[in-house]
Amino acid sequence: MEISPDTVILWQWGIFKINKTIAFTWGIMVFLTIGSWLVTRKLSTGTTLSRWQNLLEILVKGIYDQIRAISRRESYQYLPFVGTLFLFVMVSNLLTIFPLYEPPTGSLSTTIGLALCVFVATPMFGIMEGGARAYFTSYFKPTFFMLPFNIIGEISRTIALAVRLFGNIMSGSMIGAILLSVVPLVFPVIMKALGLLTGLVQAYIFAVLAMVYIASATQVHKKGPNSTKKA
Repeated sequence: MEISPDTVILWQWGIFKINKTIAFTWGIMVFLTIGSWLVTRKLSTGTTLSRWQNLLEILVKGIYDQIRAISRRESYQYLPFVGTLFLFVMVSNLLTIFPLYEPPTGSLSTTIGLALCVFVATPMFGIMEGGARAYFTSYFKPTFFMLPFNIIGEISRTIALAVRLFGNIMSGSMIGAILLSVVPLVFPVIMKALGLLTGLVQAYIFAVLAMVYIASATQVHKKGPNSTKKA
């Protein structure tokens, strides 16, 4: 039993290796790309919509409603980034119903990569909203001595974001494999169903936390105009 799909090498040529993590990650990317194209190629604005378009609109509307609830304003600019994170993690976790598949999110390298995307996107959105000066000045609030603590906070929450997702997915896969070897088939099936639910919840939590971090970075921009108007 492998702890991580990183350890399973599918192809190697010299120093170049393709393990399960890389293969399944690219497979999911291709799946999402082709699936998105198939669903959106015949979009309709009429009264009669296809089932796939209905499902797509429900999904997009649900993600956007969560983003708006967190940011407390119209925030269409965050939808592509946060929505892509949610879809990738969700599909990665739900495909565990297929045999021989191992979720890339069960690899620490994948979850670190996703967390780093959030780490980079957070200041980018903050600077886009209020400018570089307003964003970086927030690191010195309420006093100059808070600078190192704020920087440590940014790094620690990125690490926590990666480890949380990795730990939950990896532990779920290991528990299912252990139960399959020691108890009747019905119990691993129940655990697999719970694992799918956990995977869906983890995708939701990851996307929500990413949006919370982005919203906190853009809060500086929102406070500026409001405080000026009040004055």
